[in-house]
This record gives sequence, structure tokens and C-alpha cells, in this order.
Amino acid sequence: MNREDLEAHWMPFTANRHFKAKPRILARAKGMHYWTDDGRQILDGVAGLWCVNAGHGRPEITNAVAKSLEEMDFAPPFNMGHPQAFALANAVKKIAPAGMDHVFFVNSGSEAVDTSLKIALQYHRLKGEGTRTRLIGRERGYHGVNLGGTTVGGMLPNRKAWSPVMVPGVDHLPHTHDLAKNAFSRGQPEHGANLAGDLEKLVALHDASNIAAVIVEPIAGSTGVLVPPKGYLQKLRELCTKHGILLIFDEVITGFGRTGSAFGAQEFGVTPDIITCAKGLTNGSVPMGAVIVKKEIYDTFMTGPEGAIELFHGYTYSSHPTACAAGLATLAIYERDGLFQRVKEIAPYWQDAVHSLKGLPGVIDVRNYGLVAAIEYEPIAGSPGARGFNTFLKAYDAGILVRAAGDITAMSPPLIIEKSHIDELIGTLGKVIKAQ
Repeated sequence: MNREDLEAHWMPFTANRHFKAKPRILARAKGMHYWTDDGRQILDGVAGLWCVNAGHGRPEITNAVAKSLEEMDFAPPFNMGHPQAFALANAVKKIAPAGMDHVFFVNSGSEAVDTSLKIALQYHRLKGEGTRTRLIGRERGYHGVNLGGTTVGGMLPNRKAWSPVMVPGVDHLPHTHDLAKNAFSRGQPEHGANLAGDLEKLVALHDASNIAAVIVEPIAGSTGVLVPPKGYLQKLRELCTKHGILLIFDEVITGFGRTGSAFGAQEFGVTPDIITCAKGLTNGSVPMGAVIVKKEIYDTFMTGPEGAIELFHGYTYSSHPTACAAGLATLAIYERDGLFQRVKEIAPYWQDAVHSLKGLPGVIDVRNYGLVAAIEYEPIAGSPGARGFNTFLKAYDAGILVRAAGDITAMSPPLIIEKSHIDELIGTLGKVIKAQ
């Protein structure tokens, strides 16, 4: 492709001019690998974008999507239904935490987050607590790019341009990243549970009667894999329950096996009131997201005249038949192949491999949980983020795909990864780090 062919497409989260000067074009994918347009094989170390959990090119998903399109290309989601939507909701319910048994379908993680915030706000109104309008996110959190998610998110580059139009009444808890105490932790860090206690400070400032919900990622992914300190999520749950505040887990990344459990909620033993998910729901094959809520929340909405709409919210493509077909096929693969349990089995090997990078030039931290990991580098003076981006570029040239998050290399491979793939991925990354 020449430069002129590339110009029409305004690429998301991309340095467009830099990319189009030397494009990286992926042409096909299968299993653990991509192939470029010039035939190079690339080992996928990030499951596409945290989403291709079952590996690329699964024929079960392809066949299910094709069959669905042949039977019915589209069904209106408002006041109409189709069998696959109800089947998928029940399949999600089956693997969700106990008591979280109603599912609202959307088209992305960003839509799932904004949907969850709207549900939380209306829930409190219906309970006669309409003053509960304040939302609390967390520094360095990522909750998508819609206005609600951007506001509760805590990543500066994602926020600064839209400050004038952000949702009012939002505060943020401190992030949990503490290199001085927790560098090179294997699994959950020992220090930082006390940071959940900052919620009490916000309650003292605003009063609980004005706070609707707290939203956090069980593992903060896009900011560079921040694993929750031991006891942190439990403390947050305790405080939300104490003050009648809804707890929302953004599981767009941690959902569908990344931690070794279906959801981070089960892995860490903390049940929120609402879960947002996407990505692994359809193995990244068709855009889809979902919001999972406790029965008590759903039942609170089921009031008023029986013929009245309970929630004035939804999308043209909510529970799209093709997406539902992909989701059903994907969840069937996870169950049949035991992929969540497989993460448990291979995670120790993954952990040892990523921590073997400790001591390499510029590496100031390695952290991991399940099949996710991050390598953090000492920033180049005057050029924050340059070392991380250069590592990403050189890794691609060396035949592996990783993700840059500032001066951090993040990895989250498909759950089908073998030990030989781990050796290749981490071995190649190590060579790239040494060569810089």
C-alpha cells in the first residue's frame, strides 16, 4: 500500500503521520500468530488488543457467524427479540458471579461503562435516593472513551482535551502503583490495601447520600497492568456496602479467563454490584459488550406500569444476532477447551518467564497476574514514553507483538499460549531490551 492509500483512514489511538510513513499492516491471523502483508510471521503477545482469548481464526466462531447471517442478518432490539440474545444472556449468567444474573448487551467496553453509570444513577433514583449522583473513579483508570467513561477514567492524555464537557460531580481514588514498596511483585503486591480507605475521605467530603457508585478495574490494564494489592478490593467492597454505594468492576480486560477465573470478581473473591465486559465475550471477532447486574438492581427497575419502558437506553445493535452467535460460540470454546483452568496451569511458567527480565538494562519493575504482565522501564530523560514505544517498534521488527503503555511493555497473550511461545515471546523481548 502506498501513502495515498493510507490517508483516508483516520486511525484511533495512533500517531497517524508516524504510522503512515512506515506502516505496520497485518494481513491475516491464525492461532497464536499474525502475518504481515509482506509475509512475516508475528507472535501475538497481546491477544490482538486484550480480546482474542481463544486464539485467532477459530472455525467454530466463523461457522456460527456465517450461519447466523444466513438465517437473519438483523433483528430490532427494541420491543423485539431473537433466540440467540436470550441464549447468550443465560450463557453469561452461567459463568458470572453468583447473584449477578441479568445481562444488558451493548457493542463495546466504552458503551458498557457508560451504560453501567446510567443504570447506577437511575437505580438510586428509583430507590428514592435521587441525591446519589456523584461518581468515583480512580487515578490511572481506563474506562473507555465515551464521555462518562472518560470522566471516571484517570489517564491524563485521554482526559485533558475534553475537560470542559466532562460529566460533573466525579472524584477519583488514588492509584495503587507503588514502586518503592512493590517493585517486582509476583502476583498481588503486599502493600496498598489501605489506599481503598481513601473512599472514606470522599464520603466525609461529600456525604454518602450524594455518592452513587465507585468504578474500578480489578486489574488496571491500559495504564500498564496494575495488580490490586492484597486486601484492596475486599476493603473497597466493605466500604461501598457500608455506605450504600454501588461497586462497579470494569472487567473489559479481566473478563473471560485472563486471570484464570471467568471474571476477576471470582478470582479475587469480591462480588461487585455491576460488571462491565466486552473483548473476550466474542473473542474479538464481532464487536460486543455487556453489563451484568445483580438481581436486586434489575428488580428495582421492574416497577411501574407493566407496559412502560423501564430503562430509556439501548443501541440499534444491542444483542445483534451476529454478535450473539459469536459470543455463544466463544463461550462454548472456553468451556469445552477448559481455557480458564489452563491459565491457572500455565501462569506459574509465565510468571517465571517474565520475571527473568529483571536486571536487564532500564527495567525498573516486572509485575504479573494470570496471563497478563508488564515490564516498566526507566524513562529517557526529557522523553517520557519513548523507551516504551521504541521497545514496541523493535519488538515488532523482531517478530513479536507487544503493547506500549508509556514506558511500559504490556503483554496479555491468547489463553492457548504454549510454553514454547512463552519462551519465544519473552526471549525475543529480552533481546530487544538488551539491544537498546
